[in-house]
Amino acid sequence: MVQRYKALALQTECFAVNSCKNRAETYERMQRSLKQVLAETKGSKAFIGPDLKLVVLPEYFLTSFPFGEHLEQWREKACISVNDPLFDEMKAFCKEQSIFLSGNFYELDEHFPELYFQSSFIIDDAGMLILKYRRLNSMFAPTPHDVLDEYLKIYGEEALFPVVDTKLGKLSCIASEEILYPEIARCLMMRGAEVFLHSSSEAGSPQLTHKEVAKRARAIENMSYVISANSAGISGIDFPFAATDGLSKVVGYEGHVLAEAGTGGSMVANSYIDIRALRDYRSKVSMQNYNARQRFELYASSYEKYTHYPANSFKDKEPSKELFIKTQLNVIKKLQG
Repeated sequence: MVQRYKALALQTECFAVNSCKNRAETYERMQRSLKQVLAETKGSKAFIGPDLKLVVLPEYFLTSFPFGEHLEQWREKACISVNDPLFDEMKAFCKEQSIFLSGNFYELDEHFPELYFQSSFIIDDAGMLILKYRRLNSMFAPTPHDVLDEYLKIYGEEALFPVVDTKLGKLSCIASEEILYPEIARCLMMRGAEVFLHSSSEAGSPQLTHKEVAKRARAIENMSYVISANSAGISGIDFPFAATDGLSKVVGYEGHVLAEAGTGGSMVANSYIDIRALRDYRSKVSMQNYNARQRFELYASSYEKYTHYPANSFKDKEPSKELFIKTQLNVIKKLQG
């Protein structure tokens, strides 16, 4: 067990593949992006020192996001599987540099060939893919919830909220805007999560944005660390480059920001993670031990009774942006009574 180590939320520029004309051009862009990220990670470790054991990458470090492409186009253009050579490269790098690496990508799944999922991952310092988490809440991207019954048959319920017990503590992933959904972090904490790895691409504002408030809240209410990596701008796409730039951070288990980057490419958001101190904090009888004072049975019936967004929304329907919009409009009507 490494009881005290450094973690880095690497803030790096993301390069969009949207304008790429074919799969070969897209893949070459992804290769260059990965090469840059790995070089920056290696350089950051050389500067920060051997205590750096864990690095979290921004949400869109390989491709950026679909910007007008429909589901089939994005699947063909920008999605890969975990068996792709890009993952082999990351695995070899982690083993060579003795680090854990976490990021987010658009994933193909042989069981759902007509879809893709937005997935977060963790590779350990032995070069093994030890965790994969698929985003459960999304505006226009497919999720396991949209095909829930079939997904559970194939992968089981525990695949929805994976937590991995490692020498760096019990690690889990939260994808992008899901930091705004307290149930995601709570379900991970229930399964023992101590460190939330948050790959994001969001507005880096001097004001407290919704996500900024949520990062602190998730840390406090779950007594967990949050390592949140934002992009250092997105290039090659038709919106302002620095719209999603800055303020990557490490948040401690009492909600204090331990380290925070400014704007642009940065390794400033690095700080010590003290798992022994966290476990000691969680072991005390106190008003602040929110985990120990939870009474989940009180809430279970409400979640079961007041369902809104339907599971299996793709059943007998063609997945599309229009379907996402129609489903959300129906949920809004239901919420309005």
